[in-house]
Amino acid sequence: NVWAMMEHLTKGGESKIVERCTYPLTGIGVVKRIYTDLAVIDVTPRGLVTSRSVAGLSFDELQRLSGVPLLPSGARAAA
Repeated sequence: NVWAMMEHLTKGGESKIVERCTYPLTGIGVVKRIYTDLAVIDVTPRGLVTSRSVAGLSFDELQRLSGVPLLPSGARAAA
């Protein structure tokens, strides 16, 4: 398993989680989990599933801050 650890937002407030990478890639489709300072997000065939978020941060707020559509944690079971 490959995990990515990063801040969720740039210094300018933009999401670092994007639909399409603009930088050269060393491995495509290998990341299975993303750890950020705001949430833990699993990469699944159905999409990005929020497994945990920091206390006090709602799913809707996390979605607003993210650059891609997220699924709530219960979505993994339906995959």
